[in-house]
Amino acid sequence: MATYTGPKVRLSRQLGVAISDNPKHLNTRRLDTPPGGTAKRMRRLSDYGVRLREKQKLRYYYNVQEKQLRRYMNEAIRRKGNTGENLIEILERRLDSVVRRMNFGRSIWQARQIVNHGHILVNGRKVDIPSYQVRAGDVITVKEKSKEGIERNIELMGGESTYEWMALDRGSLTITITDKPKGAQHPFDVHLGMIVEFYSN
Repeated sequence: MATYTGPKVRLSRQLGVAISDNPKHLNTRRLDTPPGGTAKRMRRLSDYGVRLREKQKLRYYYNVQEKQLRRYMNEAIRRKGNTGENLIEILERRLDSVVRRMNFGRSIWQARQIVNHGHILVNGRKVDIPSYQVRAGDVITVKEKSKEGIERNIELMGGESTYEWMALDRGSLTITITDKPKGAQHPFDVHLGMIVEFYSN
């Protein structure tokens, strides 16, 4: 499936949930109105359609392709423990997701661009692969010439965020991964059980 390049807010309105922390996506009045005109009404979804929508929420929220998400699901199934929580853990450990979580980027799309353009170092080495999986003990830093732009993004997002599994040194813009993310902490209203069922059929 090709990468979606259209208006991102349209995706939030289509799914009825904010897939970005951008104010445009968080506007509940707009989320209640599907794209295609204010008079357009949402059709009642089949069981398959409901599960498909839950899967699409996750895919667009983390900006991953269908092939990638299916691969992550297969990995989550192979691991011990709850499959849905394993899937969230894998997605949260993506480098672009970590960059987004710490507000280095104002959206998952900007976070991906920051990584792609080589602004991020992992353990002192440039990593420009958004899907790179961080691990406990990894130290993520920002190139010196890129710090001004990252600082501006953090300020625009209202400051840095706090997570149990990673810590930010604001002065040096250094993220230290201290643990693995807890899969039970859903990023938004998504039914992981339905996503597991979708891929089980």
